[in-house]
Amino acid sequence: MTGPHPATAATRLAVRAVLGEGDPGDLVLVACSGGADSLALAAAVAFEAPKLALRAGAVVVDHGLQADSAQVAAKVGSRLGRLGLDPVDVVSVEVARGPDGVESAARDARYAALSSAADRHGARLVLLGHTLDDQAEQVLLGLTRGAGARSLAGMPRARDRFRRPLLGVTREQTRASCAAEGLTWWDDPMNADPAFTRVRARRALADLERDLGPGVAAALARTAEQLREDADHLDALADRALATLLPPPAGRAESAGQPGDDYPGPAGVGVDALLALPRPVRTRVWRRLVLAAGAPPGQVSTRHTEACDALLTDWHGQGPVSLPGPLQATRSAGRVSIAPPARVE
Repeated sequence: MTGPHPATAATRLAVRAVLGEGDPGDLVLVACSGGADSLALAAAVAFEAPKLALRAGAVVVDHGLQADSAQVAAKVGSRLGRLGLDPVDVVSVEVARGPDGVESAARDARYAALSSAADRHGARLVLLGHTLDDQAEQVLLGLTRGAGARSLAGMPRARDRFRRPLLGVTREQTRASCAAEGLTWWDDPMNADPAFTRVRARRALADLERDLGPGVAAALARTAEQLREDADHLDALADRALATLLPPPAGRAESAGQPGDDYPGPAGVGVDALLALPRPVRTRVWRRLVLAAGAPPGQVSTRHTEACDALLTDWHGQGPVSLPGPLQATRSAGRVSIAPPARVE
């Protein structure tokens, strides 16, 4: 008896490992755009989920960024229904183009829609179709930002209810799987528009593969996996250091470093205690302190944490460091505090 195409087998194997997290009767949703990656994922889930007594559905998000997007989304939804997925939600979102560009705004709208659908249907997991190639492109973009190990760690395989089963599967394999299964996928024209950063990264990666030889994408993806372990370890050290520097008030659960907590407080943190931390840990502590003081998470950059660290390592009596919020980091009497700027009456 002939088995599935090798690309289909690889996709199903990757999916099987993630579906094992579920219990019989749980619902798993696939986020599907109709592209080859998410369509191959959906087909693999439709094949594997019944073996584990799992229910499998899908969500198609129409971003409304193209004239025929509603028709495309409806066709994708019908195709997913024919695969046996149920429920299949086709959800329209409004992409509010903000200062970070349409890519970022579309991503935010998409994840909000996926989370809402998961809540509505009581889904255990939401599976995303990012591949090894997407991971390599993410690492390449992280290199251009120069934002450290966490940025180079790429996309996590698991976060909250979201899972990325195909991070070890290539884009070539998902296309081969769809072709072998007789599935017609949709190529989003935005994926060929060089106005978008990710498209330019994709082209740069193709150039590197051509000039340096095959295997660049796989090497970048392996680098992401290794750096994620390093970054996770450093984050854990930073959490422990912060708990030591800023023990929670009596009667309060320990949650230092989370946005919205009222740390670091008026007394601030001792300069000597901060300087005693290894720099890779200390920079992470700075980020946690700034977030804990109320800075918006998406606005705290390496530039801000470096400026805070200069209050320790390059101290010459300089004034406060301006931070998002707005906030200020100020050194005085051997301590550093982070708080809103003093109001001038």
